Amino acid sequence: MENLDSYRKVFVESFGVDDADVSSLSYESILDWDSVGHMGLIAEIEEVFGVELEMDDVIEFSSYEKGIEILKKYGIAI
Repeated sequence: MENLDSYRKVFVESFGVDDADVSSLSYESILDWDSVGHMGLIAEIEEVFGVELEMDDVIEFSSYEKGIEILKKYGIAI
């Protein structure tokens, strides 16, 4: 599975949204992406991609698109 597919799947499974809606997601744009949902999302991304995000990156991970930028810092091309 490509990185983009894996990344999208994390959002779909974490928040129970349709794949078509994933790219427009941002923090608190849906009820499930609250502080608890955010930490679950980060944990799943770290597990799927085998990385440990720095705290600043966890805080800055505010949208689907921003997450792609952040993962690039860790050598993960999406």
